[in-house]
Amino acid sequence: MPVGGKPLERLLFRSGSCPRAEARAAILAGRVTVNGRLLRDPDQWVDIAHDEVVFDGVPIRPRAREVWLLHKPVGYVTTLDDEHGHDSVAALLPADRPWLSPVGRLDRDSSGLLLCTNDTHLAAKVLAPAKQLPKVYEVRCKGPLADAALERLRTGVWLHDRITLPAQVERLAVDARTSTLRITLVEGRNRQIRRMVKAVGSRVHTLHRVRIGPLGLGDLPVGGLRRLDEAEVALLWAALGGC
Repeated sequence: MPVGGKPLERLLFRSGSCPRAEARAAILAGRVTVNGRLLRDPDQWVDIAHDEVVFDGVPIRPRAREVWLLHKPVGYVTTLDDEHGHDSVAALLPADRPWLSPVGRLDRDSSGLLLCTNDTHLAAKVLAPAKQLPKVYEVRCKGPLADAALERLRTGVWLHDRITLPAQVERLAVDARTSTLRITLVEGRNRQIRRMVKAVGSRVHTLHRVRIGPLGLGDLPVGGLRRLDEAEVALLWAALGGC
């Protein structure tokens, strides 16, 4: 796989030149040239930093890097093209920025903070296990969880093939039927909190992500979206070690 660039089909729709559903057909129809030559292979890797790509006679220019913060509602999936027909967060993103992609997952039954960006380098750093970027969740669980169960969540539980990394767990509220916890993770395994809670004998009723590193939801309403300013992006990079 080439070090730089991306497949021509992806480059076309992420540049905003063509809708995702039409990009492949447009390339096959001969509407794209690369360095002055017709290119009909949608899977050919192209590096816009070094190659001249022209679509319908108009040169494609690199897009400015953007990071957006979305308050994801329950009921939406983070895959942009869902084969099962579920509502996708793609419907909540700006229509004039079709190149934005969610950073990581937040399952359909969960809500809260989701980053979206066209900066693949930043996205990879946010998701890199070695960075251990903290992610904070408010979780309502079945039953009044005992102190021993909370301690197991803190120290680690066995999931499939290995134990989870230590987590911060704070009890926010408890009654005869439910416990509300604030859980901070530094890893992002598939449906991790739901599996951890199940491992200590309970079940997640609601799961809401409120923070990723230095970024919080604040008063952003459900379904709301805003672009991070330069200072906020700089804070995120600083939390990732600045590189």
